[in-house]
Amino acid sequence: MKRILFLISICIILLSCKSSESTAAQIEILDNIIQSQKFTIEATWAYPQLTNAVQQVLNSGLMPPGNTANSISLIGNSNFLTISGDSISSFLPYYGERQMQIDYSGRDSAIQLDGTINAYQATKNKDNSYSINFEAKSNSENFQVFLKLYPNLKTNLILNGNSRFPIRYSGTVVLDKEK
Repeated sequence: MKRILFLISICIILLSCKSSESTAAQIEILDNIIQSQKFTIEATWAYPQLTNAVQQVLNSGLMPPGNTANSISLIGNSNFLTISGDSISSFLPYYGERQMQIDYSGRDSAIQLDGTINAYQATKNKDNSYSINFEAKSNSENFQVFLKLYPNLKTNLILNGNSRFPIRYSGTVVLDKEK
């Protein structure tokens, strides 16, 4: 029994050494992405703020199986958030409650940012992730954006608009194939 435990511990040590090498490479890739300030994020899940109204609408049977009122799969749906220098563009589906300033044409249902970034701050954390905060503007709304990028290129994104309830997205950084 001791021999089996010893072999298992050796395997764990070898695997952790191998993963630390890949983590160093992942950290370097993430550092380069942050320095270039050019990246695109694709969201895989949306997490709207759960309110009674959202709960009632999303649990009414309109959502595909596997989705709930507080976690909605975006896999297969076109969505992105692209930062290129001081410019931003995005198309992120929005699920949640709105307060005023609604475009009656129905074109204002997604979060579509297209313009410049204000007050951009990127901070490296102790776990080698980056916290990025900035402000951006759509046609009719101002957003505070809180973005966290991890070395494995997973992301958490929180958008807080002045006329919508906050929403969180999780996803990945899409690497440019041309590099």
